[in-house]
Amino acid sequence: MTPSHGTGENGAARADSSDSDGETVVYDLDPGCTIDDIEADTPYRATVNGVVEYGVFVDLSENVSGLVHTSNLTDSYEVGETLVVELGEVRENGDVSFVEARVDDPAYRQVGAGTSVDAGSLGEHTGERVNVVGRVVQIKQTGGPTIFQVRIEGGVVPCVAFEDAGVRAFPEVELDDIVRATGTLEERDEYTQLEVDRLQRLDGEGRHQAIESLEADETGSEAASVEPLVEWPAFEKLSEDLQMVASRLREAVLNGRPIRIRHHADGDGLCAGVPLQYSLEQFIDETWEDPQSSRHLIKRLPSKAPFYELEDVTRDLNFALESRKRHGQKLPLFLMLDNGSTAEDTPAYRNLAHYDVPILVVDHHHPDPEAVEDLVETHVNPYMYGEDYRITTGMMSVAIARMISPEITDEIRHVPAVAGLADRSEADAMSDYLELAREEGYDTNRLRAVGEALDYATYWLRYSAGREFVNDLLNVNCTDRGRHEQLVDLLSERAERDVETQLDAAMEHVTHERLDNGAHLYRLDVERHAKRFTYPAPGKTTGKIHDRKVEETGDPVITIGFGPDFAVLRSDGVRLDIPEFVSELQEEVPGGGVSGGGHLVVGSIKFVKGMRTRVIDALVEKMAEAEIDEELGSSAVLADED
Repeated sequence: MTPSHGTGENGAARADSSDSDGETVVYDLDPGCTIDDIEADTPYRATVNGVVEYGVFVDLSENVSGLVHTSNLTDSYEVGETLVVELGEVRENGDVSFVEARVDDPAYRQVGAGTSVDAGSLGEHTGERVNVVGRVVQIKQTGGPTIFQVRIEGGVVPCVAFEDAGVRAFPEVELDDIVRATGTLEERDEYTQLEVDRLQRLDGEGRHQAIESLEADETGSEAASVEPLVEWPAFEKLSEDLQMVASRLREAVLNGRPIRIRHHADGDGLCAGVPLQYSLEQFIDETWEDPQSSRHLIKRLPSKAPFYELEDVTRDLNFALESRKRHGQKLPLFLMLDNGSTAEDTPAYRNLAHYDVPILVVDHHHPDPEAVEDLVETHVNPYMYGEDYRITTGMMSVAIARMISPEITDEIRHVPAVAGLADRSEADAMSDYLELAREEGYDTNRLRAVGEALDYATYWLRYSAGREFVNDLLNVNCTDRGRHEQLVDLLSERAERDVETQLDAAMEHVTHERLDNGAHLYRLDVERHAKRFTYPAPGKTTGKIHDRKVEETGDPVITIGFGPDFAVLRSDGVRLDIPEFVSELQEEVPGGGVSGGGHLVVGSIKFVKGMRTRVIDALVEKMAEAEIDEELGSSAVLADED
């Protein structure tokens, strides 16, 4: 007989077996069970279907019936009543007899037909009749079968049900139902699927037991415990919340909720998004039987602005709603990286609030917690722990990626150093991150080249994620180190060439003045005196001019690159508070339409075209009153406005 539900030797459950509360386990067979699923010395729930002088006839399932002789009964029963029986004898003619078993405190456990399997044992039972119990996390209707993705212990298995072409099988089963699927395991294109002939919704005790098993599953949503890459007390303040984000992402994968990653389209944003995408793909490959699942569950897209624009959210929502309708997917979880912390994000968030769309934010821009806290599920930002931008989003995301899939650690050990250099982090821990990268074969110049290559590629990719190309540039999930190095050389050299070409034209038009606080102020009209629609964009151009002036003067420097309705701001040695400036300008310049923000000393603002002069003049007045702090540097350019 096939052991299908046991807990004793060879899978058989014995009558004296008890659960953790001392109750005797009594098995309640699925209607599809056959005599092959019955084991000796094992108690089963039976229902009386007939009473005769010499005993009672009982049903254990639709396919298993037999007689309990009067001599083996301890009580009298009526049709429809239940009792507990054990197998007595199976005669050569197929007749079956049972013996009543006295159980004072039974704990009923539902079992299915065939062998009960989990995700780890699927390959051992190919070609066999089995059953699985779990949660329906996706329902996809194809032109042929209906495919139910069912989360069971250890992972997610595709359960394929065949009806007439294009006809929905088991229409009563819905997303998030707890079910028992029974059928035959078959190999399909190097993975295993369960071709089901029965899909039963579970209620009551069966449902409760299944949920408990899923929650206790060791391969479930709990994030892995990993050692930090560097010892950094400031970073440790965030570790608990980063682990919470990792657990939430693993949970989303196991529950079949797609994850849409939105990150700022710069070096730090890519250093955040790429490792997380890779780690989630690895986790999906480990837990979902269908090898194509990662393609449908994970999407990573860059955002040109350092906040979530209405254009982006409109695209994302439309894509999500179409995927729900066409592919039976749940609406996605949104993961905002290197953006998402400010009031500028709230219009997009309010659009998402009309749908079942959780939002997680991991960012290091200066936040507006009160503006976003009611619109997002989780918000992790170093400013909220008394730290600042020097903890970059790339550093935080690498930690999350390792908590999701620890085995990728060696492939992403160099990424925090790239993120730190790309976003000009002056953290004390940067020396440790640089040393880690050096051990992986990257000196500081090489890391800078990787950052420049990423920035250059991102500019030309526009709204595309450029998954394989960007992976090769960052050397994450890249199979050819030589190709990585050649690509970085090519793109970083072209980036340097294009920057020099831009500055050769622009530097002649940079104006200079000395502010009352002693800082140098440099201005450039990037609309009139820099090439448009080519690399570097206005934000990058402003940053490069700023770096050159800092090097030339050695003094505190502020640089403004402005266009018709925007300005990009950079500062070294001057204690600015750009988010605060924006708030003040909104009140002081009526009709200016001022918005924006960023880090304290680096950021961007927008305004209406006709108010440019008033806005910039008012901004310069505030800069002239700012405190000089020559040890204060700047971080990354936060806006690449075209």
